[in-house]
Amino acid sequence: MLKNKFDNGQCCDGVGNINHFYGDIPPVVQKLAASCSQHSCFGHLGSVPVPAYESVVKIIDQARRVLFPGFFSSSAINPANLEYCLGQETTELFENIAAQIVLAIQHEFFKSGQDCLRCKEQGNDKAIKFIQALPVISEMLTTDIQAAIDGDPAAKGHDEVIFCYPGLKAITIYRIAHELHRLDVPVLPRIMTEYAHGITGIDIHPGAVIGKSFFIDHGTGVVIGETTVVGDRVRMYQGVTLGALSLPHDAGERYRNIKRHPTINDDVIIYANSTILGGDTVIGARTVIGGNIWLTESVPADTKVILKKPGLIYSGSGI
Repeated sequence: MLKNKFDNGQCCDGVGNINHFYGDIPPVVQKLAASCSQHSCFGHLGSVPVPAYESVVKIIDQARRVLFPGFFSSSAINPANLEYCLGQETTELFENIAAQIVLAIQHEFFKSGQDCLRCKEQGNDKAIKFIQALPVISEMLTTDIQAAIDGDPAAKGHDEVIFCYPGLKAITIYRIAHELHRLDVPVLPRIMTEYAHGITGIDIHPGAVIGKSFFIDHGTGVVIGETTVVGDRVRMYQGVTLGALSLPHDAGERYRNIKRHPTINDDVIIYANSTILGGDTVIGARTVIGGNIWLTESVPADTKVILKKPGLIYSGSGI
């Protein structure tokens, strides 16, 4: 009987066989380090200020604890200690977000080669304005939750929507990021919404303007561009794109402050996998856009846009 090479719990290959590979790593490291003296290196070396990605994610989690008391906290909160718990959490949120805003402002000045003289003062001012906006954000999210309950028969209540719906998670993070964007906070809003994109599959630019009672059902693949304007009580489904028309290669600067994305008026419903493009495209109030529609022109109010029923071909022995 042949003896298995693993009988003694050891591989027949010696550990030393891997050692010579380590000698191939230093030349790679030298090339990577050398590239940092060229334009191809985008590293942050030395004392260059830069926000901490992990800290921004923690700020999102902390803001959700403030906006939804008791849902995401590690301990129970009862009415008797609600103000105390919220006060402590909100104070810490202010301190944490102020620190990251300061770093973001300092980084913007560093990139432009300017000295930052009042970065901390600006950061603290923007942070407290964000904190003061939390009640308004909370009110908007209340309407978003109710829109999910009203629009989805599968929703069993507000707790299920808050805990489980990726659409609400993406909208929550968007509303937090949008307020920071409105306050001209650099880079943090994009970090937040791209984090939401990664965990929900829903890509909402923080610059988009979205009204109350917004509901995204299922959500995966939804894209909402920077200059999109969405009215109140709008409902959309998975795969919807509110995007820009194809732009030239030098579009970055030429179109930076131009409206490139559509306007969706109140009470519009957009079904799955529809694409609406262009800054001049306006979808009128109470219009219904069916699934798999491609639009680059405006649609008047109270209109239904659907595809003709396709002809199906059946084949097989049972036909």
